[in-house]
Amino acid sequence: MLVARSVALFTVAALFEIGGAWLVWQGIREHRGWMWVGAGAIALGLYGVVATFQSDADFGRVLAAYGGIFVAGSIAWGMVADGYRPDRFDIIGAVVCLAGMAVIMYAPRGG
Repeated sequence: MLVARSVALFTVAALFEIGGAWLVWQGIREHRGWMWVGAGAIALGLYGVVATFQSDADFGRVLAAYGGIFVAGSIAWGMVADGYRPDRFDIIGAVVCLAGMAVIMYAPRGG
């Protein structure tokens, strides 16, 4: 149950961080305006809040593990939001990052 909760929190955090960064990108690079940038800044702040709900008390570990989710989530976001088509190396890299995340976050550790 703890792993499922943790993965859910990582997923929500990814939606806020990647979505927030995408909103800022749209606001500035695609000239959609400062409302988009502001919404992105709020979403990015919420990402930081969600990360604090992880049960692991080690900030560095949580953030390092989240990196794997961020990489895979960014590729997925690009596919859905921008029509990005990853190649096999993008996919392999994302899988490696997710495997690294699982080792960092969920490997059994002695007391």
